[in-house]
Amino acid sequence: MASAAPLHPVARQALVAALDEGWADPARLYREGRRARLLLDAAREAAADAVGCRPDELAFTPSGTRALHSAVAGAAAGRRRTGRHVVVSAVEHSAVLHAAEPYDTTEVEVDRTGRVDPAAFAAALRADTALACLQSANHEVGTLQPVAEAAEACRAAGVPLLVDAAQSLAWGPVQGGWSLLAGSAHKWGGPPGVGLLVVRKGTRFAPQEPADERESGRAPGFENLPAIVAAAASLRAVRAEAAAEAARLSALVDVIRMRVPQLVPDVEVVGSERERLPHLVTFSCLYVDGEALLSGLDRAGFSVSSGSSCTSSTLAPSHVLKAMGVLSEGNVRVSLPPGTLAEDVEHFLAVLPQVVADVRAHSGADAVPTANGRAGAGSSPAPGAAGTSNTPAVSDTSDTSGTTDLSGAADVPEADASTTEPGAGLVVDSLGKRCPIPVIDLARVIGEVPVGGLVTVLSDDEAARLDIPAWCAMRDQEYVGERPAERGAAYVVRRRV
Repeated sequence: MASAAPLHPVARQALVAALDEGWADPARLYREGRRARLLLDAAREAAADAVGCRPDELAFTPSGTRALHSAVAGAAAGRRRTGRHVVVSAVEHSAVLHAAEPYDTTEVEVDRTGRVDPAAFAAALRADTALACLQSANHEVGTLQPVAEAAEACRAAGVPLLVDAAQSLAWGPVQGGWSLLAGSAHKWGGPPGVGLLVVRKGTRFAPQEPADERESGRAPGFENLPAIVAAAASLRAVRAEAAAEAARLSALVDVIRMRVPQLVPDVEVVGSERERLPHLVTFSCLYVDGEALLSGLDRAGFSVSSGSSCTSSTLAPSHVLKAMGVLSEGNVRVSLPPGTLAEDVEHFLAVLPQVVADVRAHSGADAVPTANGRAGAGSSPAPGAAGTSNTPAVSDTSDTSGTTDLSGAADVPEADASTTEPGAGLVVDSLGKRCPIPVIDLARVIGEVPVGGLVTVLSDDEAARLDIPAWCAMRDQEYVGERPAERGAAYVVRRRV
């Protein structure tokens, strides 16, 4: 559960105690107010010590998202004379990307592990760059970012660097000369509703909310003191356990990364193998509906997340997976909370293969050959299963009596000359079908063309743009390219094997 961790026992104890002792207004001079102020100051010092900053540089906010929004707006306003250019990585949290929308934004691409090239990040900085943003670790795949190198490049260019440290603060302070930092308590076992915003001394910052005397004017409103006390106490507690727990959980993640591809055919484990958070692992399964997979694992007692398009309200794959260029269908994000045992991981690995097989069978993908040449495991597909099609609509360009006339059709992409000659390939109509059906349709028919032949998939599913090239990479087929079509796009694949 990367989006939130269970409440730490220390947080629970501190929260209950602070409800009795910290109810008063810490800005008041009467006895109860002074006592509340002492609690607030102690919490700020504890949090600052864990972050690695001065207490007067740290403000408590109502959430990590609010901290990020305030950081982007305040830093950009403080440097408005420099310009309105903001640099972000393509895999930043959506809170950062949304906050940067009003500005002239440059997105720095990442590699297939989700990691930014420090040289590319430095090259994106310009004379009018007001702010640069780089997360310490990715919230979906766990990849660690080169924050120290990016901070040095920003220092040389005179640009402040904002670090989203929400996923990594539980494991240690963020190294490097960053200028601003944000965190969120519910990520490390604190209560929800508490965020951290750190603005280093010397960083130009102009709060964009109405003036307020609380939290240095950076988070107006009455502080939720009991939650703040619990957040600081839990951060200190998890840090005390971090070294031992990180080593233990990282070994369990290594087991998952190694054995999932052995147990389940056609799986891609994504993210960096070594430069990663110790508790998080993400993988994607071909021919699998992400929502059905999550539901199946939930029924088996496992709470996991996904970046698949079929699990989102937008029907678009995760922007993180898209930026990485990896498979998005059947995506599973496993986050091991503190205290996870080896037996828990073994139980997950015992359950996963059958859950995946059941989902594939339901979508009709159990008959599709896998990478090792076997058909997918599982029972026969349910007749008339919703959202499935056991027979894709296929047209052969060599058959003049077929149902699709390819001459001059806008749906067919222009490629080399062979695509317009008889026998050039097949056209698969997957319009109106959602992930993972277009890829399943492609996998069913690729064997019907000769080596060197083409298959064109027509699809209006946003995930196909990511998943068809990923399928080609996984199955050693050639992805020729994509062209716009009357509906959606046409994706061309050349059979190599």
